Formats: sequence, structure tokens, C-alpha cells
Amino acid sequence: MANNTGKAVWNGGLKDGKGTVSTQSGTLDARYSFGTRFEDDVTGTNPEELIGAAHAGCFSMFLAALLEGAGKPATSVSTDAKITLSKDDTGPFISKIALTTEAEVPGITNEELQEFAQKAKEGCPISRALGAVKEITLQATLKNA
Repeated sequence: MANNTGKAVWNGGLKDGKGTVSTQSGTLDARYSFGTRFEDDVTGTNPEELIGAAHAGCFSMFLAALLEGAGKPATSVSTDAKITLSKDDTGPFISKIALTTEAEVPGITNEELQEFAQKAKEGCPISRALGAVKEITLQATLKNA
């Protein structure tokens, strides 16, 4: 199996510092800061946004693979992952991830989509890696049903 690398560099203190995150492939090279993570500064990214993108991408691919394996290939799968950052006495933590997916799958019922989507939510590698997140919800919609 593949080994992939992400890298982060942070310079300065928490609130006045700035950092960059990048990927081994060079596809991502982005800035992040306290403001992009905890305030309304939109001139960069943050770790939670990246987890959301990774989770949405992983879930979409896994759902497509499950459908294809069952002989019902998807035309498209589009997923959003909304990450909720909360705080307790030990600090900030991800308390919830809400997956919302829309799949266009010819010849499948909504009930079948729900079953495949649940399996994808439980089985995709990012879902499995995020096992400490207390709540991961799923809303799946069959497009053009």
C-alpha cells in the first residue's frame, strides 16, 4: 500500500504565528493561521477543513467502489463533510462530522443507496482513522430518483 506525506511548518506564537501545509505530491501548498482556524479569516486553510476534504474524498471513492463492486456503478458521487470543532477542559477537538452525499446511480433504489452509503461511512479509511470522533452523521440522496 502507498505511503503519503503531509507537512506543516509553523512560525511564531499561537495567535500571531502563521504556517503552511503541503503535500508530498505538491498538489497542496497552503497558508494557515489562528484566524483561519478559529476566526473568520478566509485567506487560508485549517486542519479541520483539510480533514473534511480528505473525508469527503475518501467516502466518495469508497462508495463508488462499493457500488461498482455490486454491479451498479455510479455516474457521480458528490460529498460534503462539515467538521464541527468544539472545546472541552482539555482544549479544542472535533466533536462531529456531518457527511452529506448525493449520488447518481442508474438502476438503484434509495434504500440500496442508504445501505451502500452506510457501509462506505463505516469502512472508508478516513472514517476508520477518525474513530475518536464521537459523532459522524450521514445524509445520502439519490440524484434524479
